Amino acid sequence: MSELSEANQVARPRKQPLLLKWSWRELWHGQLWPVAVALTLIIACVFALSALVVRVEKIMVDQGRTMIAADLVFRSANPLEASLLDQARELGLTVSQQTRFGTMAFSEQEMQLVSVKSVGSDFPLRGELVLEGADVRHRVQPGELWLAERLFSLLAVQRGDSITIGDAELTVAGKITQEPELSFNPFSQMPAVLIHNSDLAKTGAVQPGSRVQFRAYFNGPDDKLKLLQQNIELQPGQRWISETTQGRTGDMIERARQYLSLTLILVILMATATLVLTCWHYTSTRIEAVAMMKSLGASKRWLWQWLARQLSLLFAIAAVAGLSIGWLLEFLLRLPLSDVLPDPLPEIGFTPVFVSLAVALLVAIPGLGISLLRLVDAPAISVIQQQVDWPVKRQGYALVLLPVVAALIWFGSNKFMWLTLGGLVALLGILALSGLLVVALLRRGKWGAAIKLALSRISRSPLATGAQLAALTSSLMLLAVIWLLRTDLLADWQQTLPADAPNVFALNISPEQQQAYLDELDRNQVVRSEGYPVIRGRLIEINQQDLLAGTSQGEERDESLRRELNFTWRDSLPVHNTLLEGEWTDSRGVSVESGIAERLGIRLGDELTFNVSSQPFSAVVTSIRQVEWRNMRPNFYFIFTPDVMADLPATWLVSYRIDADQNTLINQLGRDYPTVTLLDLRAMATRIQAILQQVSLSLSVLAVLGVSSGLLLVLTLLRLSLSQREQEIKLYRTLGASRKRISATVWGEYGLMALIAGVMAAAGAESVVAALLKWGFELPVIGHPWLWVMLPLLSLGLVVIIIRTMIKRLLMPLKG
Repeated sequence: MSELSEANQVARPRKQPLLLKWSWRELWHGQLWPVAVALTLIIACVFALSALVVRVEKIMVDQGRTMIAADLVFRSANPLEASLLDQARELGLTVSQQTRFGTMAFSEQEMQLVSVKSVGSDFPLRGELVLEGADVRHRVQPGELWLAERLFSLLAVQRGDSITIGDAELTVAGKITQEPELSFNPFSQMPAVLIHNSDLAKTGAVQPGSRVQFRAYFNGPDDKLKLLQQNIELQPGQRWISETTQGRTGDMIERARQYLSLTLILVILMATATLVLTCWHYTSTRIEAVAMMKSLGASKRWLWQWLARQLSLLFAIAAVAGLSIGWLLEFLLRLPLSDVLPDPLPEIGFTPVFVSLAVALLVAIPGLGISLLRLVDAPAISVIQQQVDWPVKRQGYALVLLPVVAALIWFGSNKFMWLTLGGLVALLGILALSGLLVVALLRRGKWGAAIKLALSRISRSPLATGAQLAALTSSLMLLAVIWLLRTDLLADWQQTLPADAPNVFALNISPEQQQAYLDELDRNQVVRSEGYPVIRGRLIEINQQDLLAGTSQGEERDESLRRELNFTWRDSLPVHNTLLEGEWTDSRGVSVESGIAERLGIRLGDELTFNVSSQPFSAVVTSIRQVEWRNMRPNFYFIFTPDVMADLPATWLVSYRIDADQNTLINQLGRDYPTVTLLDLRAMATRIQAILQQVSLSLSVLAVLGVSSGLLLVLTLLRLSLSQREQEIKLYRTLGASRKRISATVWGEYGLMALIAGVMAAAGAESVVAALLKWGFELPVIGHPWLWVMLPLLSLGLVVIIIRTMIKRLLMPLKG
């Protein structure tokens, strides 16, 4: 007995190298290598994409937070409570405070309305503050006063002169060369003055009833910032500001994040489909080998051990190759962005490695498992009877729960992702049925022999044909969706801030100065908007219902009702506004912006009552228009006909663009028109354009990767489909069918499938993109007529490539 045990122990080590050698041979010669390639593709693409997503998202978040000077900002109309600051410090957050208010600044010769910001010595927590005096500084110290560059000419002062702010007399330390904070409301901007918090009390400017804004700036880990937000119950007049809520850049960053996530999901879906197809093809080629082993006495347990060794080797090889290729691919993807990416680059950590391997494992378990379960269950009789079909056990399909549960955890309550995935699943069924219906309709027509044979071949197996059409169509559709979304997002951003967007606003132009000011701009060939009369007032009633009286205790009113708004009047609507409902009239009318109309329930024909300087007046809503608030043009909630308010005192506003060679014009206008408030937004526009360029290039690179994955999936699908036809075509050839007839049939069959799939993919892509734009990105829906030509041509081109590479081998007759 002991001798037999020793013999078994000796035999096992000999057996292991044999099985390992067999597994290697099976891996490279047993049609398993396409599965390894597909798995490598998944790991490489997901690693490269997730690494780039991590880098780009960190950069976008950093840029967005730089624009608010911190990771998170708390804004309040009332003094900051000590409990808020204490909680932040207990959480380990860095805290800085700011108080800002508007007041008059007086020099010995001039006076000017300014925006005073009292800040701490640690301000800003993010971004760069550049102060230029006797030397270059980056922090405000006690006893210092720093002025925006234009204030030097407006107040006729130099460094070292004294300026009175409230009750305090402070010495000018120098000019503000660069501020990290950017504001996008030209009506609320005034030239900036920076002082230290310790000097705030000296000014005596903060009194009960004063219009003062208090801000707290926080830096720290994201989880601590979220916890702080959850612990604070906002009161009226309080608000959190983050990189995703800061106007134009907030919208852009949030939409870019959505696109990055969506592209990653679509690439995973396409790579998974490639894996499933290649694995299914592998199992179909190894049925005879498994049946032979079963007929020689191999048990299921032994077969699983045999397959487990192969799969372990396969995953190890795919992991090493995929991560290596993914790292190289991520490096190549960054090359187009080298001019706009910061140096040094943000670290990616181990997240991309974990995500790529986890995604590959989660999709491989059901993708490989279901096929291999069917392979192991192959009956031994398959050695002599190849057309035996047997179902997969129900337990096998339970493997699909693994990626589904992972998706539930990953997506959570992300409606955007569920909308996308739900729509894709529904479209798969619709596309498959539509394809079969089109084929059935084509069969009723009169065609040549080759086309008839091709249609007959397509219709012979409705289930297989429907699956092939759905797979081919969805592949083309997914790559089209990735590219179309990228195109539409970039078009929206370019429209938001075009190259010729205004970068200077002139406000508070008196009626007497208005025409002379416009003439001065025209003489200097400055591209400008029309002049707009501006007057501030409030909306107080809708159809004689008092809006303030209708607010219940504790209910927060709409933002537009909590402050004065800017009104204007015109003979016609601005060309950069889009009319949605109604029409422009020339008397007692008011045009309302669609957003405020929706929030307040304003409809055409409603009578609105306004109050300007304690003078009430009414107007009837005659039109509702769409306004793009981000385009840096003069925009208004309410635009009146001239007869409604032309008699009220107003100042004028004009926006214009100053190019690099016109810089001296700004200072000249400031000297010639000292009472006009100039808002120079050139620095802000430059920074936004830089972010737009950075994100646009990133999305383009990601779109190219996504489209490449889709093309690879289509090529794999077509190649496997033709490989499955190989034995059938060779049999036809052996039985006497001519090469010409078979070739024409193959071209006809796959040409028809390509055309049908291309047209249906265009329809599906238009539907998906329209839904995503409307409900996901909240952008206007536009059509893409060129898509209906390009996708069928692309599909036909891929078919031509695949058939040309395989047709000679397919037309070879079977050898006896």
